[in-house]
Amino acid sequence: MADMSGIREHMEVIGADGVHIGTVDKVEGQRIKLTRKDSGEGSHKGHHHFIPASLIAEVEGDKVRLSANSNVAVTFEEE
Repeated sequence: MADMSGIREHMEVIGADGVHIGTVDKVEGQRIKLTRKDSGEGSHKGHHHFIPASLIAEVEGDKVRLSANSNVAVTFEEE
């Protein structure tokens, strides 16, 4: 399990490929809650999405890097 103690509000969440996935709203349990502005389009728009801690590879500076590329990581998002 990743160490989530260094994750702060407004940090950028990026995939292993460096592509922006979202912005941290806050940490809830073992998940990162993303801001609504990064919620996507259509029926997903306006909802908070969550990234499970199991996808976190490292926290580097003001970024949370995931262990999966962005196109794979978004399939693990939860509403």
